Amino acid sequence: MTEDEIPVDEVTAPWWDATRDGRLLLQRCTRCACAQHPPRLLCTACGAGDLSFEEATGTGIVDSFTVVHRAAVPGTAVPYVLARVRLAEGPILLTHLTGTAEPHCDQPVRLAWRPLPDGRRLPVFHPDPESPWTSS
Repeated sequence: MTEDEIPVDEVTAPWWDATRDGRLLLQRCTRCACAQHPPRLLCTACGAGDLSFEEATGTGIVDSFTVVHRAAVPGTAVPYVLARVRLAEGPILLTHLTGTAEPHCDQPVRLAWRPLPDGRRLPVFHPDPESPWTSS
């Protein structure tokens, strides 16, 4: 499956629609207030089904990464950095880290977007030099 073949269903449709406008949404449980990503039918913390969407700040911290030198999909440029980003709101995204030759754990990052052919976008992250957590 290529990036432009990523399926959309009734649970993920609001999330994908928001990406067209450059907005990163998280689900929030109205029972326990847990934030989660990716979108699901039920809360991963308490099992409730009453979830709403809210916009994320788009900031986070790299908590793990790997540099990929052999692409899983032919035609993908290598090397690239695959990172786990813990958002300021708590959920973790598995995403690409762009704009750095020296990724590291605890690196503050900010949201950017990679366009898809159908108008949707994929969230990617890049170093955030203006973050209060950036070391001097």
